[in-house]
Amino acid sequence: MTLIFAIAAGVVFGAGAFLVLTNDLVRVVAGMVLISQSAVLVVISSGLTRGDAPILPTGDKTPSDPLVQAMALTAIVIGLAVTALLLAIVARVRATLRSLEVRELARDEAEHTAELEQSLDTMHEQLASDEAKEEQ
Repeated sequence: MTLIFAIAAGVVFGAGAFLVLTNDLVRVVAGMVLISQSAVLVVISSGLTRGDAPILPTGDKTPSDPLVQAMALTAIVIGLAVTALLLAIVARVRATLRSLEVRELARDEAEHTAELEQSLDTMHEQLASDEAKEEQ
């Protein structure tokens, strides 16, 4: 059973890694979700023990460890919150730049950086000329 979980976690992780490397931001978010869920699968598979419920154990069987289940549930909830945040960021990027392609976003960022550097250079030149006028 552990081998099945390991293979499933590997396949889910591989699919997530493939999606993260694509050019679309929505697919990148989906890939991150799959990668986090593969980690949850690994945590769940590490705690696979047959036993009674930890609330009411009987004497002949050892109780199962509730810590693994609590960690998996916590990881799922945190993953949901991170997914909601990432989707909100993607929606904001779409509304602002009208694109979800990573290459276009990188190009827009490079153009914006060049504009900022140009305006910074003009500000430095203006300050230098103002200082030169004050010295005279």
